[in-house]
Order: sequence, then structure tokens, then C-alpha cells
Amino acid sequence: MRRQHCCHIKRLWAMSSIQQKLTSHIEQIVKPGETFKMVVTGYSMLPLLGYGRDTIILRRTTADEDIMGRIAMFRASDGHIVVHRIIAVEGDVVTLRGDGNILQCESSLRKDILGVVESVVRESGREVSCLSRWWRVRERVWLAMPMFIRRYALAIIRRMANLKRRFKG
Repeated sequence: MRRQHCCHIKRLWAMSSIQQKLTSHIEQIVKPGETFKMVVTGYSMLPLLGYGRDTIILRRTTADEDIMGRIAMFRASDGHIVVHRIIAVEGDVVTLRGDGNILQCESSLRKDILGVVESVVRESGREVSCLSRWWRVRERVWLAMPMFIRRYALAIIRRMANLKRRFKG
């Protein structure tokens, strides 16, 4: 049976010393194959993952695991912890981009990948596997859209999310 760790981190990611401690904790406590939870805190993975609305369940990966196309948590070169989609793997170098980012890509080393997203717990409490047919269809439809359509769709989605947050609290 897999152990599951739970880390509820919201705005703490803005402080790099706390990030470094969190990263160190995850690497020491969560062994490859085990899972842990994180609350989504950014907009870079819209529309599939939403700010504050979703909790992701990540699984620590092994060095030889196929991770192409998966959503992964990694340590960026500036020390920040980021969750983005893997768009290319060339040897030991992994290229990632958020679904909500039109142009910006990041590169990381394979050893800096902390885990891959296994499932998403929605605001309603419903858990959706990232390997389910429903999830894969949504991914493919979003990623197949031309960039100029995604750009305008993202602008609308972000505005709606901001309005929803403003009326909630």
C-alpha cells in the first residue's frame, strides 16, 4: 500500500527559504512511488488546473520512468517549485510549459523532476485520474487548439476565475 503525504501550501511559495525547505522535505520523506498532495496556487495550468480550486495528487517518479506529456512538479533553475506539462525529453534535459502559458517554456534536468500528477481533486471533492479517458480527451482538445484561440480563451477563463474569487471572499 502506498503512503500518502499531504502538504497544504498556499501562498508560502513566495518565500524561497520555505520553498527550499519544502523541496528538501519532499525529497527526503516521499520515496519514489509514494504520493503527496498540493493545492494549486497559480494560473499557468489553466484551464485543466485552477488556482485554489484544485488539489493535485503527485507521485514521486523514478529515473527510468516515461514522463513525456505528463504534468510534473519540478525545481526550476531559480529554486522555485513549478507544476507544468512536459513537452520534450532529450537525454537528461526536460522541457516544460504550462497549459496556460502561450510562449514561455522552461528547461530542467531529469533529476529535478519531483513527481508527476496522478490525479486531481476538484472543488466538489471528486477525484479525477489524469490517465482517465475524460481527462486525456480534455488535454488533447486544449493542446490541439491553435495558440491564438488558446490566448483568447485563457483571457476569458482568467477573468472569470478572478470574478469568482472576488465574489467568494
